[in-house]
Amino acid sequence: MKTKNERLTTIWNLVNDYAPDNQEKLLELLRTKGFNITQATLSRDIKQLKIIKSPNAEGNYIYITTGQNIYANRYNGKKEKSNLSFTGFISLEFSGALAVMKTRPGYAMGIASDIDLCIPHLILGTIAGDDTILLVPREGVDRKKIKETLEILIPAAKTEN
Repeated sequence: MKTKNERLTTIWNLVNDYAPDNQEKLLELLRTKGFNITQATLSRDIKQLKIIKSPNAEGNYIYITTGQNIYANRYNGKKEKSNLSFTGFISLEFSGALAVMKTRPGYAMGIASDIDLCIPHLILGTIAGDDTILLVPREGVDRKKIKETLEILIPAAKTEN
């Protein structure tokens, strides 16, 4: 049985990868990934993830994740790499359930803001200083999932142990 966090992560990724234009298409995509949920459950998940409908470059309404700039990041419905503040990343370490990320001076607030916008289903919140970020995971989210997701957002994090 798959967990709610796995389902939320899958929904987030499907919206980013496929830009569905209605819940029926999103439900079909979820079923191909092994999730058999109702439309009502999907509606609640969409609300929790703060996924919205927005017009794309062609004027058609599609689902997008919060903070996503569809005009800058999408062309012909395919996602291109976004230009987030993650170039200042230095390291990530865990202590218990919490994570501490080190950045170049002046980058922490921008990276923390991007994390808050991109993965609110995994990270409850961040606290940023000048070069350090405290990441507070949601209940039940393990280190491995956070690290895997951050490696997607921050390619430099893959070199970390």
